[in-house]
Order: sequence, then C-alpha cells, then structure tokens
Amino acid sequence: MKNLAKSFENITQYFSPKIIAEVNDQYVKIAKIKGEDIPWHNHENEDELFYIIEGSLLMEIENEPSFTMQKDDVFVVKKGVNHRVSAVEECKIMLIETKTTLHTGKVQAAVTKSIEEQK
Repeated sequence: MKNLAKSFENITQYFSPKIIAEVNDQYVKIAKIKGEDIPWHNHENEDELFYIIEGSLLMEIENEPSFTMQKDDVFVVKKGVNHRVSAVEECKIMLIETKTTLHTGKVQAAVTKSIEEQK
C-alpha cells in the first residue's frame, strides 16, 4: 500500500516522474510539474493518461488550442500526438502509461528520465 501524499514528499525534482505502482502492463506514476522544461514530444505506440491531483497544468496539443487542466481533471493524449505540458505554479499529477512508454518519446532533453530513474 502507498500513501499518495507521502509519495509526493519523496519527489524533489520537477518533471521527474516516479513509478508508484504497476497494473498489468501499465505503470502508475506521479510527478510534480513547474515551469516549461518538457519538450514537444509524442509516444508513437502508447496513449498517456494525465490526472491532476493538485494545481493547474497547461496542456498543449500540436495544431489544437491549448487548455488548462485543474484538480480532478483527466485527459488522455492519444498515441502519436505531439504534446507538452507546463505549469506556472507547482502542479501534482498522476500518469498512467504502458510500461514501454518513454518519458519524452524519442526526444532527448535535460529532463528526460529512463525507466530506471523513475523507480
């Protein structure tokens, strides 16, 4: 059993997801977001679910209007869709991703974390 609030206490870097559970072939991850460090990227073969725990998250989808997600909002970025996220103030999110999902897709950036770094 994991306590979500206590799990967030262990996250010291923004844009650095941590795996808190596994369900079948999915990872359940949490992250703190602040700033604009995530590059435009996509996940060729995997959908990615975002759930806002606390705060506001700006979701940008290529060729679509951007929108702000608030606490308790859920959004699925479909596979192959270019996207990026940012937040003015700290935002806590949960992600549900297939275990094969690379953090920033094929795009490598300073914030990119391997699966091992997310454990």
